[in-house]
Amino acid sequence: MTSKIDNLPMMSSQDALVAVMVAVSASDDSVSKRELLSIIRIVEHLPIFFGYDKNRIKIIAQSVFDIFEEEDGLEALFGLIQQSLPERLFETAYALACDVAAADGILDEIELRFLQEIRHELNIDRLHGAAIERGARARHLLDQ
Repeated sequence: MTSKIDNLPMMSSQDALVAVMVAVSASDDSVSKRELLSIIRIVEHLPIFFGYDKNRIKIIAQSVFDIFEEEDGLEALFGLIQQSLPERLFETAYALACDVAAADGILDEIELRFLQEIRHELNIDRLHGAAIERGARARHLLDQ
């Protein structure tokens, strides 16, 4: 029996960055409007996404959702991301994940654990991870 994971095409490094953002957004079983808008804004404005077809966001998001439905989906997702993303972009991927997680102003336990898993899988050391997290928190503070 073939799984949905077996039929996934190779991702570009830009696709892998989008996959990380979508995965952290979906980690709590809901993609908030703010998180989705954050992903779109990031893709539209950051130089790393220059020339990226924004229509691929939906395709990559559906791929992430399909992967999450599989038994070993999380492991498969990280394997695909590590295969598609050059090591020099691992910190970028983590920073984008932190920005998306912080976008709606709510970081629940599931999202925090997922960020920790991303940090572990991408081999981001604790000090760099803490600095990236603090920057995301500072950028997404709500004025209340």
